[in-house]
Amino acid sequence: MVCLALLATVAVTGCASWSPWKNKDKAARDQEKYGYTADTRIKKLAERSKVVKTESTQNQLEFTQDLVRMMLEEHDPRVRSTILETAAEYDTASATAICKGGLQDPNEMVRMKACDVWAKRGGDEAVQLLATRFQTDSELDVRLRALRMLGELKDKQAIPVLARALEDADPAVQYRAVASLKKVSGRDLGNDVNAWREWAVDPEAKKAEWSIAESFRRLF
Repeated sequence: MVCLALLATVAVTGCASWSPWKNKDKAARDQEKYGYTADTRIKKLAERSKVVKTESTQNQLEFTQDLVRMMLEEHDPRVRSTILETAAEYDTASATAICKGGLQDPNEMVRMKACDVWAKRGGDEAVQLLATRFQTDSELDVRLRALRMLGELKDKQAIPVLARALEDADPAVQYRAVASLKKVSGRDLGNDVNAWREWAVDPEAKKAEWSIAESFRRLF
């Protein structure tokens, strides 16, 4: 009886809210009033970028210029991260500006994504930017991501920065620095921070001794 009474009430007072066309109209009104949802903006951005990649250089230039405006206006960190990833796929001044700006975004998730982007872009500038982010960021997770991406670059110019990271008071930073030094140097001196500190003083010294130590370590 309760169920029948509830259904009767819905039929009389709430039926309109159940109509699919009414819900669709409401969604359209909300979209007009509030704009597209974050998920929709992300989807539309991916669709637009896919088309632009097949178009002229001028269109790509204009698209990345528009991405700058979008980045400045966007309030959702997820969407800004997507804009950042999208910009990284283009070789324009606007795209580069977005990638650099992402490293200073107020949201740590976006800054971490920017670290990933620069690991993919590579080059001397990537080493400098990631090093600065490690040295200056207020969030540990971002600093660790910057160290990790310095390792992914496999650029020996990162060695001095990683060596300084070995002196950090946080064991997590020391561990990440060691992991990145393994990738950059192509050596495996284990996880002994002191061994890596000694090596980092002069990476070219005692090559034979380090090689013997590495061979011995692999046996165990």
